[in-house]
Amino acid sequence: PLDPLRSEQPVIVYIDFKSPYAYLAVEPTRALERELGIKFDWRPFVLDIPSYLGSAKLDKTGKVAEQNRSADQWSGVKYAYFDCRRYASLSGKTIRGTVKIWDTNLVATAMLWVREHHDQALHAFIDAVYVPFWKRELDVEDQRVIADLLDGLNADGSGFTAWAEQKGLAQNNLLQADAFAAGIYGVPTYAVAGELLFGREHLPRVRWHITGQHGA
Repeated sequence: PLDPLRSEQPVIVYIDFKSPYAYLAVEPTRALERELGIKFDWRPFVLDIPSYLGSAKLDKTGKVAEQNRSADQWSGVKYAYFDCRRYASLSGKTIRGTVKIWDTNLVATAMLWVREHHDQALHAFIDAVYVPFWKRELDVEDQRVIADLLDGLNADGSGFTAWAEQKGLAQNNLLQADAFAAGIYGVPTYAVAGELLFGREHLPRVRWHITGQHGA
């Protein structure tokens, strides 16, 4: 099992595909990897959004069909999407509000599969999920869809399906429990030099740690 806070790489990056904030952090984080000439350890983390923001589901017309949110929670959700779209527009990304709170455990397990068995395709996989998901074009809960996506990246979709059922989903569940117990609760989270840093605004501090902690 993976240690949630330890890696052979100097930085662990946790992302969840249903988080627009994590989506916006991908390119700046990659830019820092390129700047420093090092490779980070990218891992999945599955947010439990209903526990703090309630839940809601839209019908085919875009109206709320089911919901369990207070007025304050709705305000927080609406602002979050407004804020993310504001930043997404600067880099030409599309972020559409999701029709429900997606269960991203399957696609998190697929990320572990790629990470362990087809590491060269990891960033292609991240992009192949994020871009269509936030255009409402990808069902991350459909095993066949995820297997086909992996096949498109030469990452053995059928092999993933068998591995997920035999041990992959259980491995992901263990990672999620251990990561939460270690203090990880949001994404993107960076684990570096014994610290947990939540949010892409901490990338300058990640750089500071990696470059020897010189200066302010």
